[in-house]
Amino acid sequence: MSHTPLRVITDEAVAACYDVMAELRPHLRRADFVARVREMEIEGYRLACLRDGDHVVCVAGYRIAHNLHLGKYLYVDDLVSAAARRGQGFGAVMLAWLRAEARTHGCRCLHLDSGTQRVDAHRFYFRHGMTIGSFHFYEELAGDS
Repeated sequence: MSHTPLRVITDEAVAACYDVMAELRPHLRRADFVARVREMEIEGYRLACLRDGDHVVCVAGYRIAHNLHLGKYLYVDDLVSAAARRGQGFGAVMLAWLRAEARTHGCRCLHLDSGTQRVDAHRFYFRHGMTIGSFHFYEELAGDS
């Protein structure tokens, strides 16, 4: 496969990622998507996509950060292939690109969280050498935020 993921830079390219990203994040609204990505970029978020011809077939949102536990790492916020194109290797290409991006930036590791209901995604991650390294706990807080 000769497809290569690319960083998404222009507003038009961000907007072109919406349909695939919305498969993973159905709560997103098309009208707010570009502005939301731009706001997240201030905090280090980066968007990459993989195209097949004129069509976006895989999208990844990620950030490079530091913490005391991991040192410098690449965290994958979002990784999704278009449902109609799954099983064609696009996710594997994107994951390999994310690993290379992490190495390029001197990261010690790549990590991500995956919802417990996403069994097919878990199979994909295991098949590509990832392991479960921890439990992720969260609590929804009441209030306006």
